[in-house]
Amino acid sequence: MIPFRLFLLACLTVIVGYTSVTIAHHGWNLVPIFFGDIAAMGWPGQFNLDFFCFLLLSGLWVSWRGRFRPVALGLGVLAVFGGMLFLSIYLLIALSRSKGDIRQVLLGERA
Repeated sequence: MIPFRLFLLACLTVIVGYTSVTIAHHGWNLVPIFFGDIAAMGWPGQFNLDFFCFLLLSGLWVSWRGRFRPVALGLGVLAVFGGMLFLSIYLLIALSRSKGDIRQVLLGERA
């Protein structure tokens, strides 16, 4: 689990740094650009649509893992909008709480 935790920490660090620079240069105006690329039907839009499906899957998994309770639904929404920034923190906490039991991390309380 140590290599996986290091991977998550590396992703978190890189994304926080990259996002900070991007916001400093371009502001918070992501949504029109993101969906505008999808509407343009080019490769950037194809990538964004594919990525958006992964975000939706991530949100669905987080919600399912928490048995669709209100808190889990809220975390699922955060997963969709927070992407890897959210998911890396969520998984680090889940790994810590489960003492590294990947089955419990993947299945939640069902394990």
